[in-house]
Amino acid sequence: MTEPSLPPYTMEDLGTEARREAPAATRNVGHIVKVLERWLPDGGLVLETSSGTGQHARAFAEHFPQLDWQPSDMDPAALASIAAWREGGPDNLLPPVEIDTGMADWPVGEADAMLSINMAHIAPWGATLGLLDGAARLLAPGAPLIFYGPWLAEDVETAPSNLAFDESLRGRDRAWGLRKVETLAVAAGKRGLELAERVAMPANNFMLRLIRRA
Repeated sequence: MTEPSLPPYTMEDLGTEARREAPAATRNVGHIVKVLERWLPDGGLVLETSSGTGQHARAFAEHFPQLDWQPSDMDPAALASIAAWREGGPDNLLPPVEIDTGMADWPVGEADAMLSINMAHIAPWGATLGLLDGAARLLAPGAPLIFYGPWLAEDVETAPSNLAFDESLRGRDRAWGLRKVETLAVAAGKRGLELAERVAMPANNFMLRLIRRA
C-alpha cells in the first residue's frame, strides 16, 4: 500500500469558502465507492454522519441514484459546505442535518444503512460510541453500519506512517488518535452490532462493515 499523506483534520484547515474541498476526499472516493457497491442496500435511506465537506455525499448520491442520501455534521462550517456541494446536485441528495453523534437526540428516526468516513480518529471516543448507539436505534436487523478510515488491527503491522499520523493527532488533541478494530468490535457487540467484514484500503486504511443483529 502507498504511504498516506497527512491530510487536514478540521474544516478550519480547508479555508474559508462555503464550498470547501479536501484533497483526501478527492483521492479516496473511487476506492470507497467500489466497496459500497457491495455493501449498500438496493434502496432506502443512507445516513452519513460527520459528512465534512460534503464531497463524498455528492459523489455517492450521484453514483447511487436508487438511494436517498442524508448527509449530516455538527460543525456549522461543514453544514454550509455540504449545502454548497448540494447545489445543482441530484434530487436524492437531501439537505444536511445537524447531528452530534455523542448525543442521543438525532433528527433522523431510522435508516437503511449508516456510513462514517474519517471520524473515529478525529473525535473523542465517546463520539464513536454514540454512533454505535445511534446505529442500534436506527438500523433494522441485518442493516449495515460502515466505517472508513485509518484503524489499528492486532493482526496487521501498523505502518510507520500511521504511527506518525497517530502521534500528530494526539499532539493536536489528546482525545484524538487511531482506534483499534478490536476495541470497536467489543463496543459494538455490547450494542447488538457485529463486525461482519474488514477490507484493506489504499493508504493503510480499512473499511469495516458492522451489521445490526436480529
